[in-house]
Amino acid sequence: MAANGEAESGADEFWIFGYGSLIWKPPPHYDRRVPGWVTGYVRRFWQASQDHRGTPSEPGRVVTLIERPFWASLADAHDTAPDKVWGTAYRIVPEKVREVKEYLDIREINGYSIHYTAFHSSSSSIIPRTLVYIGTPDNDQFTGPQDPQQLAEHIYVSEGPSGLNRDYLLSLEKALDELSPESGDAHVTDLSDRVREIERKQREGDLLVEGFEHDPVAHEFRKVTSVDEQEETEKE
Repeated sequence: MAANGEAESGADEFWIFGYGSLIWKPPPHYDRRVPGWVTGYVRRFWQASQDHRGTPSEPGRVVTLIERPFWASLADAHDTAPDKVWGTAYRIVPEKVREVKEYLDIREINGYSIHYTAFHSSSSSIIPRTLVYIGTPDNDQFTGPQDPQQLAEHIYVSEGPSGLNRDYLLSLEKALDELSPESGDAHVTDLSDRVREIERKQREGDLLVEGFEHDPVAHEFRKVTSVDEQEETEKE
């Protein structure tokens, strides 16, 4: 038994920790799905996405994990972060481990690399070695700190082969809220609130996103004036 009565498990098993889309889009061939958290990291939308939620010429934004000491050395407008990064761990059936690794290497190829960390389940057990894909600060898709409003606007208009970037953000917020009463992430929630406000303003005609209907990334946000309202054509 581990300290404080926590049982260690998974030493000879293959587990994967998902802190982004893996929470609501799990890998294949798992036989256990466990909510919980890792420590020592901060989750941020500081990874560019050229292959799923954006394009090579206009990358979207997805989450990565940043080691907490390095994050603390940066000037981040979101200057607080929970001690626990919540997500979901999956145990892969032994005979499918190689297949799942190959699948994830393709899914997470855009700047992410393999790391291992201890995972704490919500049932108080510890999985000492859990694989996690992280876009470290030295990968060429890492963006670093960004102004939250500009980041929300970028997410709002970005789109890639896997769909709208804002759907990724809002799906992550929903998935985190469903894991546990304490699993929310203020960084994710603030960006989601900003995206919903952009959507509301556009829907009500208070904000135009020029070029959005035809080119989701060649955009410019601006307030609607009375002249704009008279000249605006109906948009779907």
